Amino acid sequence: METLNKIDFAVVFSVQGANPNGDPLNGNRPRINYDGMGELSDVCIKRKIRNRLMENGENIFVQSDDNRREGDNYGSLRERQEGELGKDLDEKSLREKACAKWIDVRAFGQLFAYKAKGGKVKKGKGKEEESGESGSDAVSVGIRGPVSIHPAFSVLPIADRTTSIQITKSVSGEGDGKKRASDTMGMKHRVDHGMYYFYGAINPQLAEKTKFDGKDASEIKKVLEHLFDNDASSARPEGSMEVVTVVWWDHKAKNPKHNSAAVHRSLTVTPKTDSPKGIHDYAVNLKKLEGLSPETYDPYNLIVAK
Repeated sequence: METLNKIDFAVVFSVQGANPNGDPLNGNRPRINYDGMGELSDVCIKRKIRNRLMENGENIFVQSDDNRREGDNYGSLRERQEGELGKDLDEKSLREKACAKWIDVRAFGQLFAYKAKGGKVKKGKGKEEESGESGSDAVSVGIRGPVSIHPAFSVLPIADRTTSIQITKSVSGEGDGKKRASDTMGMKHRVDHGMYYFYGAINPQLAEKTKFDGKDASEIKKVLEHLFDNDASSARPEGSMEVVTVVWWDHKAKNPKHNSAAVHRSLTVTPKTDSPKGIHDYAVNLKKLEGLSPETYDPYNLIVAK
């Protein structure tokens, strides 16, 4: 297994005429925080990472219904777990097999929490625990993953950069479906322009427990550079979201000199104008840290080292 040191990373990406992450509690408008900054949840980012990893041939446990691997007909996560790993596993075997099988489990972790079906529940080392037929007892196995992802935030507030338009929606009527139903009105929202960024880290101590190694870390780095490839939808047209910078700090040690907070602060993104319209209207500054030389993916030469 390829050894792994502490790793920090950051991703800067642009949004042009797209809704990067709609808020279902706010009419699916682009998510914003209390300061008016645009936001993408860490769950949204992990979903895109999983999708790109699966496209690269990696086994993924938490698959979305609209991007499921061909031939995977499991109706739930429990069915996938039992179908791929087998039933009646003790906790140790479940952890080991799940981490060995799925890269997203050994990267992000997973909580295998299910109601017991009755009978015996194996607890390891020959111990068993009775569970009632009612299923009130829970079988819960938690795996902590080494890869942590922060939410993404915009560089500038997006309230005045968001456009909402009214659209007409039509669906087929009742019966044989040939009759056209009455039109209904709806809304569609987009961020006209925004620059976003997020940070992440890989913990080598937790990586040892899940057997997440250097090869897995390389796969994560690879997909970060192409996070929005093949991710088009009505809300996110092809080419409307683009990764413009990735910074990858490999500390070359398990317990490094610089902590993650200091490393993340070394990267800043600032607008060059009062009303930026594109990626070249921003300065991406990277402060040099003693003994730490990051790798960068910077196709537009936006990074200015200081």
